[in-house]
Amino acid sequence: MATQLASCALAFADDKPGRTYGTPRGPLSHAASKPAQNLPSVHAEIDTEHIFGFSMGSDIGKPGEIEVEFENVGAFGKRSGSYAALANLNQIKYTVSDNFRIAPGFALSGQRIQGVPGLTDHSDVSFGGAALELRYKLVDRAVAPFGLTLHAQPGWSRIDDASGMHIQQYGAEFAALFDRELVKGRLFAAFNVWYGTGGTREIATDLWRHDSEMQFQAALSYALQPELVLGLGVRYARAYDGGALNRFVGDAVFAGPTFSYTISKEVGISGTWQMQVAGSAIGDSRSLNLEQFERHQALLRLNLHF
Repeated sequence: MATQLASCALAFADDKPGRTYGTPRGPLSHAASKPAQNLPSVHAEIDTEHIFGFSMGSDIGKPGEIEVEFENVGAFGKRSGSYAALANLNQIKYTVSDNFRIAPGFALSGQRIQGVPGLTDHSDVSFGGAALELRYKLVDRAVAPFGLTLHAQPGWSRIDDASGMHIQQYGAEFAALFDRELVKGRLFAAFNVWYGTGGTREIATDLWRHDSEMQFQAALSYALQPELVLGLGVRYARAYDGGALNRFVGDAVFAGPTFSYTISKEVGISGTWQMQVAGSAIGDSRSLNLEQFERHQALLRLNLHF
């Protein structure tokens, strides 16, 4: 069961509600006319939600903010043959209060598969399903040693992202998103625990199956410039044949660089490319787990802030 993950933040100027996306909140155009000691910190308001690649920070934005997000997750490479899959999630995020945000969205799914054992050759892009993301900030990192946000995302899918098969799937993912500012305005760390579960009916066979996945994620990100944040992310994923983590079938470790970049005050981009560096599947003695996972997984997000 492929992990989907979803969201990224941008900034507005001081006269609008806004979130910084690797940039400070507040105009700096008159900085030269002010005493140095009165200058704002150029990294003071970095929003951590999407500076960690697949991992997420605890920030959810300010009350009243509206954000449109386009998230694209790509998976590439199996043991043999040609394999590429894309899961696209498009969301409108609305921050209801200091602690709560809601984000409905719809998904597109695409695959290009040829000569992969166990999978039917397939090439298509189609409507994938819908989801509703809910986030609640339990601990605010601005007033506590760390931040903690709880995430829940129920969803419905009509296409299997990995194979392109027509399905009816009902599931949800849950996560605890921790982050901490290690060096003021410069170095940030995140740790996430993710759990996803679902029931799937294959249209062709009318058979039901249940699966689940657990992930532990960690990331470090460093602000090189106010608009540019680079880092490294690591994920450990465990796949199960059963909806309650009850029949372990394989695991994998992914690692790779992350980035976030502010194009303008209203537009931001972030992402990561991660490679499977370790893994195994039950019943397969070969290195890496290319049964439940892929050689490479990549993420690219585009955010528009209104």
